[in-house]
Amino acid sequence: MSQTNALLLKANLKQLRLPTMLAEWEKLGREAAERDEPYDAYLLRLTELEVASRTANAVAARIRAAAFPVLKDFDTFDFTAVPGLAKQKVLELARGEWIEQHYNCCLIGGSGTGKTHLATALGLALCRLGKRLRFVTAAGLVTLLEEAQQQHRLDRLLNQLDRLDLLLVDELGYLSFSRAGAELLFQVFADRYERKSLLITSNLPFGEWGQIFQGDRMTAALLDRLTHRCHIFEMNGESYRFRESMKTRKDKDTKKGK
Repeated sequence: MSQTNALLLKANLKQLRLPTMLAEWEKLGREAAERDEPYDAYLLRLTELEVASRTANAVAARIRAAAFPVLKDFDTFDFTAVPGLAKQKVLELARGEWIEQHYNCCLIGGSGTGKTHLATALGLALCRLGKRLRFVTAAGLVTLLEEAQQQHRLDRLLNQLDRLDLLLVDELGYLSFSRAGAELLFQVFADRYERKSLLITSNLPFGEWGQIFQGDRMTAALLDRLTHRCHIFEMNGESYRFRESMKTRKDKDTKKGK
């Protein structure tokens, strides 16, 4: 290729916003010439790199937008520590059909049993499938809602949440809310009924959710909607953090004994 044509090609690729093709066309062109590769095969390889790069960038952008506190995947989750947890069913949720069907998911269990880890792993899998989601603690979400209401931008926030394929609400039940905060949270949950999905983790069984929503009527109305189309997992077992602490202590004691 002449120098003039090379410069024109670079300019066109830049204007068309094809950065990977811009970076790789010369290298792939040399390889294609060495192998006497047909033009269409060279062009296919070049466009495949661009598509792969864009896909990876889009996944990374969705993960950033989800605002996970820490990235944790299934390969680091110890399913054997939660004997009653159906591993195959959990992994099936990572395929995303339940999001298309507007189902919900609830992970219920004591502190340290891996609820947040599992929720994050599911969220990451869904980000890779092209789903838009947001990870937020229940207390954090209530704070966002109350601040938005005070600043007269609640409708804007609700519209933003409504555009999410999945709203992932962690640690429901760990902190109490005001009556107004509980009502705002109820509104968000109820508005998603049969339209968009929720994933909720809680240390409280459903029978104790009245503590959160400060009333049997509101709690019953929420649970009726939430559990109608819902995958429910009870995660009961020894605290992971407690096990790791005891393991660390045992290792230290063993080293001291040497």
